Parts: sequence; structure tokens; C-alpha cells
Amino acid sequence: MPQQTSSLASPRSQYILIILIAGCAIASLGFGPRAALGLFLSPMTEANGWGRDLFAFALALQVLLWGAAQPIAGAFADRYGPVRVLSAGAILYASGLWLMAYSTSPAMLTLSAGVFMGLGISASSFTIVIAAFGKLLPPEWRSLAFGAGTAAGSFGQFLFSPLAVGLMHGFGWQNALVLFGCIVLLIIPLSLVLATPKDYVAPNTPKQSLREALAEAAGHRSYVLLVLGFFTCGFQLLFITVHLPAYVVDRGLSVDIGAWTIGVIGLFNIVGSLSAGWLGDKMPKRYLLAIIYFLRSLAVIAYISFPVTAASSITFGAAMGLLWLSTVPPTSGLIAIMFGTRWFATLFGVAFFSHQVGGFLGVWLGGVLYEAFGSYDPIWWGSIALGIVSAILHLPIVEKPVVRAAPAAA
Repeated sequence: MPQQTSSLASPRSQYILIILIAGCAIASLGFGPRAALGLFLSPMTEANGWGRDLFAFALALQVLLWGAAQPIAGAFADRYGPVRVLSAGAILYASGLWLMAYSTSPAMLTLSAGVFMGLGISASSFTIVIAAFGKLLPPEWRSLAFGAGTAAGSFGQFLFSPLAVGLMHGFGWQNALVLFGCIVLLIIPLSLVLATPKDYVAPNTPKQSLREALAEAAGHRSYVLLVLGFFTCGFQLLFITVHLPAYVVDRGLSVDIGAWTIGVIGLFNIVGSLSAGWLGDKMPKRYLLAIIYFLRSLAVIAYISFPVTAASSITFGAAMGLLWLSTVPPTSGLIAIMFGTRWFATLFGVAFFSHQVGGFLGVWLGGVLYEAFGSYDPIWWGSIALGIVSAILHLPIVEKPVVRAAPAAA
């Protein structure tokens, strides 16, 4: 625990814990149902007679819109506070799940799983929670809180993947989606705990407009490298989330193995994200990110180079889980170091857009290349190459606050 924090019985510590608990609950609810959508690929495509490429395109569009809308959602959260943004996002998210349950055409699937859910998740995901943590919590708590918020998203993944299988077995895949939509609405009351005043600015923060903040970040070499590296994170994660359940079925395993592998990824990412948050205060964040991306590539090479079994899939899930969203605490921490917290949600949203562009290509190309070659091998090797490139990109990043001109004297 941070040394600056007094006993957990103190009012200040209780206030911090309440914020952490509410924010982590939102992160779990926002990320969990979305992470389990790959489990609906097989039953939904079989029921409607679709190819995997149609389902993959809808979810790829979701990923792209999630990323494209993230800076906008972040800007609204920076200006008007997170409560309105999280509540609106939860309503859109739930509506997308409900409409997806009864989609009988590719257009309906694209509108529900793609457009509604993409926009809804952008406003109700852990990225908005992390930004709220950055503003509401003292600096000595931020790295750990960023890790906790990210880990909570993965706990949602661990929880909702087997829950999806159980609900599908018990009530059918359509009712499972409807129930997921109802659960997502719990985000609305939880968001009240993260309320901040309109146009909230942390003490000792220089005045800066949104346009000035974006221009400053665009011209900052280290930020650009960080954004480019985050592309790979999305490419790898979203491809695995959507296509791994089908990949293990292709290898002769049951869909339950795919569900448990995704769940194990979420479980081990709790450890990975918390560890990354802790390590972010102990070592240079750029080196931590380089190590994570390089180890991901090694894990994929080991997995696809040997026969795929239940044991190897679960082991791969555990290894990838430790490296899964562990990129988020050091990435968000670097943005806070470079630019402060005034426009944190917006600038992290821009980086996350890069992440989601990568995710869009990972999900979409996974479906397209599978239909073209009957195999996921090309996309696996592409993710390996990207991981190595990203590890190299992070090495030159400078971990210092941006140098700003001093305000002119009156």
C-alpha cells in the first residue's frame, strides 16, 4: 500500500476505498459481457446460417466505433464529469445486447453488436473509470488504482465467460444476451460514486483548452510512440477474445475449453494488471511495456507451435492473462506523467482509439483470413511480428512531464 496513506479506518482512506470499489465494479460490468461475445459466434452463426466473417465484421465494427468514440466520450467526461457519460453508455450498451439477441439479418447484427454496443462501451468501459481515478485519487494511489481498475475489467471477463456458457445451456443464447443487457444497467447507480464537478481541474493544473491539449500531444514524440505501440495490444487481444473459442473447436476441443481459456485469461490478468500497477512505481514504465509485448509474442509462438490440447490452451490462457491488460497501467501512467490529468480521459481515449483500430483489424482479418485460407495461422504470425515491433517502439519513450512555456507576466 502507498506509504502516504494512513489507516484504512480514516475517513480519507474510506473515501478512497469506496471510489475504488465502485469504479472496479463498473469496470467489471462494462468489460465482462463484451469479452464473452466470442462464445456466441458458433451458436449465432449456426442459427442464422451466416459465415464467421459476418459475425467478425459486426464485432470488428464494434471495436472500431468503441475506439473512435472513446476520445469524444473522454472529452465529455473531462468537461461534464463521468456520471452522465457512464449512464448514457450503459443504456446504449444494454440496448445493443437486447437487439443483438433478436438479430435475424446481418444488418441488424451490425447495428446492434456493432454500432449500439461500440458506442455504448466507449462511454461505459474501464477507460472512463481509470480517468476518474486519475482525477479523484491522490497521485500516490494512481498507479495501483489504474492496475486495480484494469484488473477489475478482467475479473468481469473471468466471471462472464463461464456465466455465458451456463446461461446459454440453461436458457438459450438469446436469453443469455438479454440477461447480460439487464446486468449492464447496474453501471448507472454505481457511477454516482465517481461524480466530479463540471470542468473539474486538479489543483496546480495549468489552464489549457482541449485543442491545445490535443496539439501538444500530437507533437510529443513519446506520446506518438506510445499510441503506435498500443495498436498491437488491441490487435492481439481482440483477435484472441473473438476467435480463440472457435480456434480450439477447430482443433477438436469442446467450446467449454474456449470459454474456460478466455475465463483463465481474465483471472490471471487480475494478477498481471495489479502487478503492472505495482511495478510501474518500481521500474521505468517504457521497459515494462517492452517486456510485456515481447513476452506476448513468445507465448503465441509456444502455443501454435505444438498440438493444441485442453492443457496447452489453459496454460496459454494463464500466460496471456498475466500479459493481457497489464499494458494499461503503465500506458495510462505515462500519459498522466507527460500531460497531467486535466485532459487525461481525452488523451487516453486517443491512445485507446489506436488500440481499437488494431483490435478492428485483428477481429476482422481473423474472420477474412480464416475464410480465405481455412486457418488462423496467418493472423497468429502477424500478431507475433507486431508484438516484437511494439517492444522496440517503447524503448525510446521519455518518462518526463511535457515542457510547457511559462505563462507571460501580467
